[in-house]
This record gives sequence, structure tokens and C-alpha cells, in this order.
Amino acid sequence: MRIHIATDHAGLEFSRKLQDDLTARGHEVIDHGPDEYDPADDYPAFCINAAHAVVVDQNAGVEALGVVFGGSGNGEQIAANKVMGVRAALVWNISTAELARDHNDANVISIGARQHSYDDALSFIHAFIAHPFSGEERHARRIAQLAEYEQTGDIAGKGVDR
Repeated sequence: MRIHIATDHAGLEFSRKLQDDLTARGHEVIDHGPDEYDPADDYPAFCINAAHAVVVDQNAGVEALGVVFGGSGNGEQIAANKVMGVRAALVWNISTAELARDHNDANVISIGARQHSYDDALSFIHAFIAHPFSGEERHARRIAQLAEYEQTGDIAGKGVDR
């Protein structure tokens, strides 16, 4: 599987270790983050580029997911979710990583690199990659509503107050 990753300075060391681990497990890793430590760098472009690459790959039929991280993971999740077609979930344990895939068919996860040990964060990432979308009708219906809103500004004909 192709894994797109991104971070800012807060997760640079984590990113390097993660790339080694994922590559050793047979994944193709593409890094959209910085090449060197810069405490003044900004996460939005890194995370948006990674998220965009996931969507491009998926639209081309390439099996791909994304992992973005920073200090808390919050801003990184917000940035990734600005890309049409991305469903980025903030994860903080194995259960939320699995549910992100199972219920939301998330294609990107965000993790706070300063909130978790490396080993814990790695276990979340492995759970996310390994866990499939359930395909249950109720979950598929909700995902379709989100996609409809992205495309039209409406949700299942229910209208949205603007």
C-alpha cells in the first residue's frame, strides 16, 4: 500500500522512524513533510499535500492512505480535511483508529506526536492500515451524505441553513 505522510517540525523525528517502519513492512512511503528541522515551519501545506496525494492515488485506483501528525494532531486533521474527498480522523488509541476505518472509511488519520509515545502512535497507525471499512449500509449512507455536501452544499435533499 502507498502511505502518504506529513508533519511539521513537531513530528520530524517521529516521521523518520515511521518511514523506516512502514517501508520495512512493505509499504511505499511518500513523505510530504519538511526535509530538516525548522521550528517556524507551518503544517498546513505539508498536510494538504499529503491528503491531496491520497485522493489522487485513490481516484487512480491506487491503494493509498495518509498519516499526518504534529504536536496535537488537531490542526493537521483540520488541514487534511480541507481537501475534497478526504475523511481525516484524529486518533488517540487503537479503537479510534479502527473505528475511523470501520465506520467512516477514513483515508487519512492525524496523530498528536507530542501526545503519545512512538510505540503507541505506531500501533494506532498499524491498526488504521490493517482495518478495513465495514461497508455497512448506514455508514456508507453517511459517507455519501458528506460527499454530497462537499459537491453540492446540500445533504440528501434536506437542505442546509446558510
